[in-house]
Amino acid sequence: MRQVPPMAMPTFDFPKTEAGKRPVMLLTGASRGIGHATVMQFAMAGWRILSCSRQAFSDKCPWPSGADDHVQIDLADPVDTERGIGDIRRRLVVEGGKLNALVNNAGISPKGPGGSRLGAADTSFNDWSRVFQVNFFAPIMLARGLFHELKAGQGAIVNVTSIAGTQVHPFAGAAYATSKAALASLTREMASDFGPHGIRVNSISPGEIDTSILSPGTDKIVEKLPLRRLGTTEEVAKAIYFLCTGASSYVTGAELHINGGQHV
Repeated sequence: MRQVPPMAMPTFDFPKTEAGKRPVMLLTGASRGIGHATVMQFAMAGWRILSCSRQAFSDKCPWPSGADDHVQIDLADPVDTERGIGDIRRRLVVEGGKLNALVNNAGISPKGPGGSRLGAADTSFNDWSRVFQVNFFAPIMLARGLFHELKAGQGAIVNVTSIAGTQVHPFAGAAYATSKAALASLTREMASDFGPHGIRVNSISPGEIDTSILSPGTDKIVEKLPLRRLGTTEEVAKAIYFLCTGASSYVTGAELHINGGQHV
């Protein structure tokens, strides 16, 4: 399948910070795919990166101070998530207690036997609960837990939703799809509540992106897209970067569709 070459680095301005202080972003789910590309985008632009995931820091993540700024958190566990938030807050002290961007990228989508789609009727309650904890509750827990740091940094929050949140998808399960739809609604509520404090909240809704977790048969979907190709992780990362910088200073409560026209 034809791929597009990576585009040049963006030239958006950094958020305003004190002299000598780098802007700081926190991203969940950084080890692969969209998360990995996003961290590379911000790291190349000079940001300090805090990453968190259930696993230890991976040697496949080559950004500066990556291991030192990685926090192990099991986002499926509310208690461990609260513990991790405390750890993150302590790490931000060196930056004056400021956080300039929070990207809620981590998400899970359980599959049935042989990788089959789990529908509303055959998804176990435990799967429903775990998916919503990671995909929906963890983002608001992080935003609330780091509210003062985001306010101090006049920060931006980007929630990663999905095309599956607006239409039934042949591969994405019911729990995943409904959690992403809920996250899109939560984005609007957060934008309204956090806006008076100088915190912008937006979401991006990726469609078919070229990652290692594409399901067999995706090529049939791509054939019907207006742009007739997969998106790249770099294209998604650039959109996230835009929403976290001054170039989007008057954008909040929006959902940006990154899907080659799949939603039309």
